[in-house]
Amino acid sequence: MSVPYDQGLQPERTLLAWRRTCLSFALASVVLTHYTAQEFGVIAVILGLLGAGFAATSYFLASHGYRRVHESLHARGATGGDGTPFLLATLAVLAIGASAAVYLVIAFARL
Repeated sequence: MSVPYDQGLQPERTLLAWRRTCLSFALASVVLTHYTAQEFGVIAVILGLLGAGFAATSYFLASHGYRRVHESLHARGATGGDGTPFLLATLAVLAIGASAAVYLVIAFARL
């Protein structure tokens, strides 16, 4: 692997931030599934798997994007990228939010 493009290591810091965020989303999905599985059954498992799957895919796309940006910076001095990791991270958060919302509605309906 070649040397970093800049001394501030901005692409590397961005990659590490994406990794932490995606791992947090995946963990939140799994924990939420654990606590809601008895209430929702299969729906909780599906939403948990969707959230964790979107987070994992976003994690790998962020890693791939870093490699692409790193190579692009060294070859052309400019970056190029798309918003796919952003979309998948957003979908992971939506799956987590949907699970939490359904759980709250059912919990309050029982009161």
